[in-house]
Amino acid sequence: MATFGPSDDLQAAEFVDTDLRRARFVGADISGVVMRGVQAEGVEIDAPWLSDGDTFLRVNGVDVIPLVEAELNRRFPGRAERRATDPEGLAAAWDRLERTWGSTLERVDTMPAGTVDVSVAGEWSFAQTLRHLVMATDTWLRQAILGEEQPFHPFGLVDAATKGDGFDTSVLAEVAPSYGEVLEVRAGRVAMVRDLIADVTPELLASARPNPHDPAYPETVLSCLHTILEEEWEHHRYAVRDLDVIAAGAGV
Repeated sequence: MATFGPSDDLQAAEFVDTDLRRARFVGADISGVVMRGVQAEGVEIDAPWLSDGDTFLRVNGVDVIPLVEAELNRRFPGRAERRATDPEGLAAAWDRLERTWGSTLERVDTMPAGTVDVSVAGEWSFAQTLRHLVMATDTWLRQAILGEEQPFHPFGLVDAATKGDGFDTSVLAEVAPSYGEVLEVRAGRVAMVRDLIADVTPELLASARPNPHDPAYPETVLSCLHTILEEEWEHHRYAVRDLDVIAAGAGV
């Protein structure tokens, strides 16, 4: 099986009568890709930034992004509130999110032992997903909004693609914590966001903050909170997707 990595430049490549069945694209940029007369049975696309900016994804001439957004909002009640712009709306959005995660945590508690450490198709396990959300909160709340000098908890888990991109990975634990330890730290981070939103004002929401990945591009407190909400909902979707696969395999 041929494998292409970051050093391979396939921009503007043309594939004619090429057999790409069962090919897997991970972290790849396929913006502007055009497919004509293709067979696409069983194709699966997972692109969490589909609705960002002025973009489109056309299938047989139909922009499917609005359809995907509407269906995701139907499947995950409360997701549509993630872009609230005022203190009251943000508080309601975070409350819905907390309750959604609470139900998922209760579901995991009923599943077979070890479920939280199962990886599906090489993706993060449930425990690793919660660790990444600790890192996301530390990045966008503790570092960006609060400006803490050392914002990262050792149990956080950073995406391999962003290592070295504004992160001091030396503080991260070399040995994976127990699930109980992860839950404790995660609960603390959830409470931090809740407390900040409870006291936030329109003036604070509009105030500028440096982007943690590139300080040259300023954010607002509101955009930082929107990023946290986006991270939470997208990773919840991933987690539920994989829990469904694990449950089906275990007959749960």
